Amino acid sequence: MAFLRAGNSSEWAVIQGRGVWLRPPLMSDYAPWAELRTLSRAHLTPWEPAWPRDDLTKSAYRRRVKHYQREARDDLGYAFLIFEAETDRLMGGVTLSNVRRGVTQSAMLGYWLGLPFVGRGHMTAAVKAVLPHAFEQLRLHRIEAAVQPTNGRSIEVLTRTGFLKEGLARRYLKINGAWQDHVVFAILAEDWMAGEVQP
Repeated sequence: MAFLRAGNSSEWAVIQGRGVWLRPPLMSDYAPWAELRTLSRAHLTPWEPAWPRDDLTKSAYRRRVKHYQREARDDLGYAFLIFEAETDRLMGGVTLSNVRRGVTQSAMLGYWLGLPFVGRGHMTAAVKAVLPHAFEQLRLHRIEAAVQPTNGRSIEVLTRTGFLKEGLARRYLKINGAWQDHVVFAILAEDWMAGEVQP
């Protein structure tokens, strides 16, 4: 895996992983993004916050991209789209959000994968590719992730990528219109540097 940067803009940051590559979202991604999200809506909605009515419109996507760019510029969060290396097809997304500096140096990991790509190891590869960026480039110390106890696939991704279960957060996030319990996982820079996560 390698972290590449073309030019000085974080907009062009590219992360290479095993069978996947990631980069920040661009406006030119709107059509494949909207198509994949539409196709995957029933699959994604049980695990995500309620979608606004205009969520799949071009104007909403433009606002989303501008938000991601502003977050990256202010070192508050970093969003990436996931592409299949062999075909360059858009498969999903990964975010490092709520970046906290000072004595914390942490962020929250979030991700989604389109329905046609589920169960083929792509998300595990994407998370493994993001970790070097988080710990080496962004100099974070702790990456947290929260998953509903019934989301077995997501729990498998986290355990396969070196995250450790830390406990239950009651009614932690409002998902699909209702407050839901979440299991909290985390990985530390020391865990990753010790070689517990293999590419």
